[in-house]
Amino acid sequence: MTQIRPSIESDIPAITAIYAHHVLTGTGTFETTPPTEDDMKGRRADVLSKALPYLVAEVDGKVIGFAYCNWFKPRPAYRFSAEDSIYLAPEAHGKGLGTLLLTELMAQAERCGVRKLIAVIGDSANLGSIGVHTRCGYRHAGVIEACGWKFERWLDIVLMEKSIGAGHSTPPVDIAP
Repeated sequence: MTQIRPSIESDIPAITAIYAHHVLTGTGTFETTPPTEDDMKGRRADVLSKALPYLVAEVDGKVIGFAYCNWFKPRPAYRFSAEDSIYLAPEAHGKGLGTLLLTELMAQAERCGVRKLIAVIGDSANLGSIGVHTRCGYRHAGVIEACGWKFERWLDIVLMEKSIGAGHSTPPVDIAP
């Protein structure tokens, strides 16, 4: 059985292992040294302290993916825009789980007042991440060429965006700076 649910502290070892795999073998993240469980616990706590979602995908009791969003930039004018992150265990790729996870992340981000989600995707050849974001209604916003160096090569980042909720059609409820 597949379940998308809020993460709990006991998920940290699985989250850390999934992310470490991507750090060591992939170009979806530009980190080059896997963070420790304590690092990941702190990152999760930071997201949750901002009342933003940090979710996991669980299949038959095993965490096989995670997703969260965090404010895009710290300045007040960005307070309705968040950057999403989504990672799946290798055995979970290509099964639609990324779409389920990102769809729930979008719904929860909207409930938190987010109006714009931004994907900053490492590597223009990262067709899995580009594909899941496209399936979830994101559109291409641009490419920053050769801005990361990993695995002895230059890597682009692909920017994608999606308006959620009322998007920019109305002023936000909180209009104070």
